[in-house]
Amino acid sequence: MGKAKNPRRVAENEAMAKTRMLRTSPQKLNLVAAMIRGKKVEKALTDLTFSNKRVAQDVKKCLQSAIANAENNHNLDVDELIVAEAWVGKNLVMKRGRPRARGRFGKILKPFSEITIKVRQVEEQA
Repeated sequence: MGKAKNPRRVAENEAMAKTRMLRTSPQKLNLVAAMIRGKKVEKALTDLTFSNKRVAQDVKKCLQSAIANAENNHNLDVDELIVAEAWVGKNLVMKRGRPRARGRFGKILKPFSEITIKVRQVEEQA
């Protein structure tokens, strides 16, 4: 008996990885995600390695996970992968505060975000 196998969430020539609870705002994370969209994975890894943004190392880790998923789980060729999509979402926001003058309260928001990276295998044109 048993249950039927879950259908794939992505196409046959794609693989994806998701990282949740990144301690940065979605706006800042989206700047790094925009930096790698549409690029070949080796160029995207190089750009993330030498980026000055703090969150770039976390995005690089997620991209490496997507590449490993493509290679090990879906038997895709790593040399033909591109970053098809990279999108950012909001996660929880920790609310903190600080006392201010005249009995007021300064709100401090500490946002978290998540990133999803989808890689796709494309045949190179000669």
